[in-house]
Amino acid sequence: MIRLRRRGIPKFSVILLLVAALLSGTFLATGAQAAPGGHENVAGKSGLSRVDLKGWAKAQLKADRARHAKPRQKASATLSTATAFPVQTASAVTRQAALLQAADVAAAADPTTLVLYDTAGAYGQLGELYAMAAANLAGHFGTVTAKPVQQYTAGMVESYTAVIYIGSTYYCCDTPDAIPAAFYQDASTTTKPVIWMGANIWNMANSVGVAQFTQKYGWDPTTSYYEDGGSIGTVTQVTYKNQTLTRKVPVGQDGGVLRPNVLTGPGYPAVTRVAEGLDTSNAHTFGWAVRSSNLTYIGEIPFAYVSESDRIIVLEDLLFDALAPATTERHRALLRLEDISPNSEPSELRAMADLLQAENIAYGINVIPVYTDPNGTYNNGVPETVTLAQRPQVVSALNYMLARGAVLMNHGYTHQYGNAANPYNGVTGDDFEFYRAHVDASDSVVYDGPVAGDSTAWAQGRVTSALAAFTAAGLPRPTLWTTPHYAASATDYQVFGANYAARLERSLYFSGTLSGNSAGPNVFIGQFFPYVVQDVYGTKVLPENIGNYEPDAYNNHPPRLPADLIASAKANLAVRDGFASFFYHPYFPTQPLKETIDGIEALGYTFVSPTSL
Repeated sequence: MIRLRRRGIPKFSVILLLVAALLSGTFLATGAQAAPGGHENVAGKSGLSRVDLKGWAKAQLKADRARHAKPRQKASATLSTATAFPVQTASAVTRQAALLQAADVAAAADPTTLVLYDTAGAYGQLGELYAMAAANLAGHFGTVTAKPVQQYTAGMVESYTAVIYIGSTYYCCDTPDAIPAAFYQDASTTTKPVIWMGANIWNMANSVGVAQFTQKYGWDPTTSYYEDGGSIGTVTQVTYKNQTLTRKVPVGQDGGVLRPNVLTGPGYPAVTRVAEGLDTSNAHTFGWAVRSSNLTYIGEIPFAYVSESDRIIVLEDLLFDALAPATTERHRALLRLEDISPNSEPSELRAMADLLQAENIAYGINVIPVYTDPNGTYNNGVPETVTLAQRPQVVSALNYMLARGAVLMNHGYTHQYGNAANPYNGVTGDDFEFYRAHVDASDSVVYDGPVAGDSTAWAQGRVTSALAAFTAAGLPRPTLWTTPHYAASATDYQVFGANYAARLERSLYFSGTLSGNSAGPNVFIGQFFPYVVQDVYGTKVLPENIGNYEPDAYNNHPPRLPADLIASAKANLAVRDGFASFFYHPYFPTQPLKETIDGIEALGYTFVSPTSL
């Protein structure tokens, strides 16, 4: 049988990772790529309930200009955006509406995190999306509680190890401040770590008194603004722990980064510039993240428009300061081989097994137990369906791999949906299985929502059939799962969690998961992780954070070569106990895989088995 190489949809587009539902449908996240042939990347857009980030950015900047124009109380100070302050690590934290247990916790105790988020204003739905992302990260360390900030009551902060506030609604002008005065007061008097991202830090200063704030923290938010000489959209990189991280925001969708007005002179404490932002329009550097006393402030919300080498890495590492400060530095790597099916070439699988055994690498193998080409796309127009049990040579190759360090993982049932083009051709490995999508006129993959008939029973039926197919082939039951093309409904994710010990993947998190009030079935945030987390679905998720090898461009995604994967692994060295986790398709030659492995190991990473986590 002729086996054609297919490419699949990338599993999360590598430049925009997050709220998938913005103006023009741009997906706020970044990941691997997308086009027929085996990539688990989210490449594109959301076609339904959209979040207009361009409108959000415009509204935020308008409000900031209005605040700038108002008369204000000034503390005597000098603006010092170019002063070199000592760079250290930071403090603080975040996560969800129900308490969840931590995964792979580094600290002896079980830290607790309170995540507070905005719900008011025209863009109130952003708050819950960002809160889920923060909660997921904090889920690496311990239990998390997330709630709207207006539900905060006096003294609440003292019940937690640390607190994170995400300022996504700019309280000014026509939008009244929804933050209780009790939170402002408690945040300024507690000794617990507080991480504050984005807007409204100036309201805290005004509430507790500008003089009191500046004398404790050494900078004045009431005279700090998002614009520096009109240069919105030109902060292009962030430096942290000797790593240069990217910041790529589409034109017109950048809400800006607050430039802290650090005060100098007697009586002001030192301010640590935890991470340095660079404005390429004027070569100014400034504190992208600053810390003093118990407060770590980040001048934007870094969950929008992220990539594998993005400034989100700063926040991912800063959480250790608040939640597990005694964590020992270590760097581990994960590899999985992707889109193996009954139609795979046994000789290619054996070649991979031989290479990885020689390299002493444990790895996962993502197996799709049933291959189907319902329209005969690759079979001269003749429909074809093949199970593992019908391909004993493939099963023999899989057992060969298992005997040499591989871990069997389940990658869907058929990795496609009926006979529909979803979005390409209906063929296993090319199409989505648990979510609908199409390719638009600009060659981007657009998310259309859950499949027709999506339900707990439907998803469980797919899982049950997949597991039965492994049993029929005489293979062990997989305990790890990867969602085809990293996309499923919240209902489906609950089913996966009930059947497998963990997911190894990037995931979608839907509006309403915390609040119970959905902004629409296709409003979600996509996220990948640098370490093991317990997510807001209550499931352990193993990281995949540096993408995949792909020599060709497609669906508006550039090639991704070994050097790119290695560069992303290097950027992630800034996470003190993080991973470099990637996937590779066995139909590619072994040499690029060896080159990638050698480069990652040269950085100091040690490859581990997915079952060790």
